[in-house]
Amino acid sequence: MKKESKRRFIKFCLCLAIIGFSLILGPLYAGCKKGKETAKMSSDFEPAYLKLYRTGELKRRGEELWNTMQNCRLCPRMCGVNRLAGEKGFCQASSRLIVSSYHPHFGEEKPLVGKRGSGTIFFSNCGLRCVFCINWKISQGGMGKSVSIEELAEMMLTLQKMGCHNINVVTPDHYVPHIILALNIAAAKGLRLPLVYNSCGWINLDVLKKLDGIVDIYLPDFKYWDSDRAAKYAEIHLRGAKNYAKFTRKTILEMHRQVGVAKPAKDGLIYKGLMIRHLVMPNRVAGTKEIIEWIAKNLPKDTYFNLMQQYTPTHQAHKYPEIFRRITQEEFEEAVKWAKEAGLTNLDIQG
Repeated sequence: MKKESKRRFIKFCLCLAIIGFSLILGPLYAGCKKGKETAKMSSDFEPAYLKLYRTGELKRRGEELWNTMQNCRLCPRMCGVNRLAGEKGFCQASSRLIVSSYHPHFGEEKPLVGKRGSGTIFFSNCGLRCVFCINWKISQGGMGKSVSIEELAEMMLTLQKMGCHNINVVTPDHYVPHIILALNIAAAKGLRLPLVYNSCGWINLDVLKKLDGIVDIYLPDFKYWDSDRAAKYAEIHLRGAKNYAKFTRKTILEMHRQVGVAKPAKDGLIYKGLMIRHLVMPNRVAGTKEIIEWIAKNLPKDTYFNLMQQYTPTHQAHKYPEIFRRITQEEFEEAVKWAKEAGLTNLDIQG
């Protein structure tokens, strides 16, 4: 009886072990399988930067832009400081690369998120400095960790290994040289995900033209129509003149020229194209109607346009009574109505 009981006990333990391993390894196997399926679905896609990597042009452009930091003019402020000597620009960045975080992100647009997330890399500091920025501790407080270009390349490769659908560089404008040089290293090690350039839309046009053939997906904000309000809410009046609207219109047109209209592939993901964001603000201060009308007049009607209603009055917004509240449902519905009346057919409405 004792031997029989011992056998039963051993069998019971083995069953528990098998069940335990199934619970642990099953999801891992499923994840690997999903990763293979994702790779299979996008096997016919090749990111733009690979062609330039093979010719050596990718590295050349990165080095050329790196040298511009000696008299920095990467953003429209063109503050001219010597970042290579350790000086900080208006964006509060020197040549030292600061990254806040990197991970699969599931809060971006659905065609970027898919099933396994957008591989976001959040850079610290920012040249625009909006007074209501919800991420002000990162964008204006500089919260983050100093990393090398080689480490940035490894972040990109790690996100690819995790199964992310793209590499999404967030607030990248002041670190364009670092990003291009990291791409060159990562491409040599097998990176083949599309590059998403997730910016405020306020970019030096000469720098933007250097990104032609490197970026696959442009994801700019079009924040303000009126330059006086841009100066008021983005501290542009402190340096760089009241030029947000003028620059942003030109950069969005150039982005469209480079990558065209964003259209989903058979798997529902977007691999190339322009995706515009606009944050609806209280009391019509962003100029939403004018922005919509400009897009409808100057870009194809099926341009991807994301109307966002998550405005939150944080950071210094309390100093400006007209923006120190959330938007109302009526204000957001009004914006949606304008977009439909303008004939925009590819609306993403984030409620």
